[in-house]
Amino acid sequence: MPAASVQFGQYPPARRTLLHISDTHLLAGNRRLGGRFDTAANLRRALEAAEASGIRPDAIVFTGDLTDLGEPEAYAALREAVAPVAARLDAPVVWVAGNHDERPALRRELLDLEPTEEPVTGVWDLGGLRLVALDSTVPGWHHGDLDPAQLAWLREVLSTPAPLGTILALHHPPLPSHVPLFDILELRDQGRLAEVIAGTDVRAILAGHLHYSTSGTFAGVPVSVAAATCYTMNLARPAVDVNGMDAGQSFHLVHVYDDTITHAVVPVVDAPTGDYFSAEWVERMSRLTPEERLEAFSRKPR
Repeated sequence: MPAASVQFGQYPPARRTLLHISDTHLLAGNRRLGGRFDTAANLRRALEAAEASGIRPDAIVFTGDLTDLGEPEAYAALREAVAPVAARLDAPVVWVAGNHDERPALRRELLDLEPTEEPVTGVWDLGGLRLVALDSTVPGWHHGDLDPAQLAWLREVLSTPAPLGTILALHHPPLPSHVPLFDILELRDQGRLAEVIAGTDVRAILAGHLHYSTSGTFAGVPVSVAAATCYTMNLARPAVDVNGMDAGQSFHLVHVYDDTITHAVVPVVDAPTGDYFSAEWVERMSRLTPEERLEAFSRKPR
């Protein structure tokens, strides 16, 4: 009995589920990033962990910096790594461009499109949940921006509400960071995006870029930033000394309910865990009445 099909509390199962992954930073020939980080192996571990979680997502969303240098071979390796997992999960893959990506190679190798400098954008209807991919990259630069044409396109997309609302996905988060380096590389002119989404059905914004998990609100909309699979920022250090470490990698499970959306951070770790809870335990609880469940599991020992 899948746990998601059982309702023990006030909320019914999520209407839609997304797997949110970010900042894979693959290099051609599986070279180590910075001479230290095995980005391909770290991605493989993240994908294995995601699949082992039992999630059956409505989409797999990669929020940018798919490669580190925009090399065609790196995009091909990324596609080769992700495609079998997506096929087994029967989920479409949404590729979002990041500042380390190059639009022509991304478009050709991942999207089978002409290798142009056109922004990498798209709209997916996930059974009534609308997912919109934006391209916050600025060719030749690492900071982010959304040009007037893309904002006009977004305004048109959002002019008609979707049955389950809209989620935006982009690389540069419209949030402050306490780490100084990200202030230079932030999404610029954020007020223009705020004007476009004001009064629309946008329910959440997914992003990456920071290499650490964080959340906040932008123009009243919750923003969730997924940490990287390649390496993460060691926030245990003073902000001026924050640098990358080969630890803390994670991905997010995004559950869309009628009245809220949750973003669960899933660490990619190899650690022993307990074995008390199981599918058998859930099945056993499902046979009890709500009152019996409270008595069996909620009441403290006398």
